[in-house]
Amino acid sequence: MDGTRRVLVAADKFKGSLTAVEVAERVTAGLRRVVPDVLVEALPVADGGDGTVAAAVAAGFERREVRVAGPLGDEVTAAYALREDTAVVEMAEASGLQRLPEGVLAPLTSSTYGSGELLRAALDAGARTIVFGVGGSATTDGGAGMLAALGARFLDGDSEPVAPGGGGLAGLASADLSGLDPRLSDVELVLASDVDNPLTGPKGAPAVYGPQKGASPDDVTALDAALAHFAKVLERTETVGARAAEYAASPGAGAAGGIGFGAMLLGARFRPGIEVMLDVLGFAPALERADLVITGEGSLDEQTLHGKAPAGVAAAARAAGKEVVAVCGRLALPAEVLGRAGIRRAYPLTDVEPDVAKCIADAGPILERVAEGIARDFVA
Repeated sequence: MDGTRRVLVAADKFKGSLTAVEVAERVTAGLRRVVPDVLVEALPVADGGDGTVAAAVAAGFERREVRVAGPLGDEVTAAYALREDTAVVEMAEASGLQRLPEGVLAPLTSSTYGSGELLRAALDAGARTIVFGVGGSATTDGGAGMLAALGARFLDGDSEPVAPGGGGLAGLASADLSGLDPRLSDVELVLASDVDNPLTGPKGAPAVYGPQKGASPDDVTALDAALAHFAKVLERTETVGARAAEYAASPGAGAAGGIGFGAMLLGARFRPGIEVMLDVLGFAPALERADLVITGEGSLDEQTLHGKAPAGVAAAARAAGKEVVAVCGRLALPAEVLGRAGIRRAYPLTDVEPDVAKCIADAGPILERVAEGIARDFVA
């Protein structure tokens, strides 16, 4: 082998500033400014949340677009990714906060119906394995909307469909899952998430994530009761029975406003999002070719350590004996904690530009300068 260093850039997005693809482009440009002949392989990564489809497309999947219902029922154009018979579906594409009109939050009425339509589109395209990335949702409906789009029926006391959203589930009188799309039984559905919350309770979806979707304390109480009622009604059905309570208490059931629970009713297997995505994106062979791995995300903080993309990349790289450094917008972890996570050193944008507002506005050029520093320290 020649003496040229081979660098793998496997970073997530800098939320609000740069996509994962742009992060890889800027890091590559900075490295090459110092070491022109450095061999760089870019593998943008995601942990199942927003940006997951984009990461799959960057890795060679085909982008497919479809018109589906947004969280408030208005039609939106959403994308999923397909390669052969594997699809990557991102619930935020249909039911994410970014799909709400600006300034509008609807914690009680936002529905995951469009996410079910996206899953159906993947089935129509011939997918036999579906990686369902969940995160960034506008919804807290336990996946009821998604299930309805796939053929389930949720009726009130007048035998009418319940109102959309988690709030509507308070009026649920009966549930019928016998009409679910039969193709689902022949598909491997993988629930990819970095969240291990149960459906309800103090660590459940409404209590932990409801406020960031606009839920007031009263809304949180109402949503928690509605989701608990939803699970109870499902317990009374022949198709689900006692498994409803088991699923509701399972880690990941509370992901993305409880869509994790709905996915489990479809037979989904829960796996940490970054692990699933690294498998799907072909990280292992790329890692084998690399001498140095550069990972990162917008903020390296406590949350990073709990299943976020940089922690997953660093763990896999350390297991393979590869050196890892990280780039980030801001750094809130001490060096010893980074070291325990497998990251040799982190390079925040704020080291180059202390003004955080400028870092956000000019993230690209500043990241190139950061990458020049990595090139001098680890590549040259």
